[in-house]
Amino acid sequence: MPELPDLTVYLERIEACALEAPLLRLRIGNPFVLRTVEPATAAFAQRRLKGTSRIGKRLVFEFEGEHFAVIHLMILGRLHWKKPAAAIPKGSGLAAFDFERGTLLLVEHGSKRRAALHLVAGRENLKAFDRGGLEVPQASLAAFTAALGRENHTLKRALTDPGVLSAIGNAYSDEILHRAQLSPFKQTRALDAGEMQRLFDATRAVLAEWTERLRAEAGSGWPEKVTAFRPEMAVHGRYKQACPVCGAPVQRIVYADNEANYCARCQTEGRLLADRALSRLLKSNWPKTLDELER
Repeated sequence: MPELPDLTVYLERIEACALEAPLLRLRIGNPFVLRTVEPATAAFAQRRLKGTSRIGKRLVFEFEGEHFAVIHLMILGRLHWKKPAAAIPKGSGLAAFDFERGTLLLVEHGSKRRAALHLVAGRENLKAFDRGGLEVPQASLAAFTAALGRENHTLKRALTDPGVLSAIGNAYSDEILHRAQLSPFKQTRALDAGEMQRLFDATRAVLAEWTERLRAEAGSGWPEKVTAFRPEMAVHGRYKQACPVCGAPVQRIVYADNEANYCARCQTEGRLLADRALSRLLKSNWPKTLDELER
């Protein structure tokens, strides 16, 4: 699922391509993507794009007269900038925003259709999309500490909860916890002041660094390679590969539809975290430490 760095670059490139341009028309390729009936798509025609913003992981396009298009890409939704009046791809195409200079296509690969488009009239109605998560790049350490301390959860869950922190998902939470040298299973209320500072600094640094990296990669073009798996990442998606800090093999924990990647040597003092499925299967044979695993 695209997270804060990817979404930031999407919005920057959309503004570079279409800010202040009138929307010629809004085409719907798959009716299931549209989750609202009022205002109608026709009401957006000839309204200028006045700006873009983000509410959590939702992208917001503001058109004249406080008309808003709110897009949630979910896991496999992507945006592409194509030539004017570009055809909506069969199967994957969900919607098209036609401008004079080009067409913004909303597509979603895979068999499930989870991406969503809401059309909203009136700024006040945008509040319904706000899950309340803290925007860490603009937050203070005190606000960050308060957000994580409201409830006691594992750090992995807290970082990815949209009601706690905004627009952080599975990929960047792994990278943040590795940078902070903290276990994904450590409890938020068990953090001491030094650990909270490390987590705060790591969160801001990882998000800023990856935003700049993706911005530079897109340049004046379009960010076509939006993915959660990048070879430059330290641990996410790098199971069994060497940790770039200590060289130990990256570990993973699989749960539900997600997994967490971590370095046992850097983050858990060499202890292996119990994968629910494998630990049940292996029982007493489950290795407790990195040394046992290597033996």
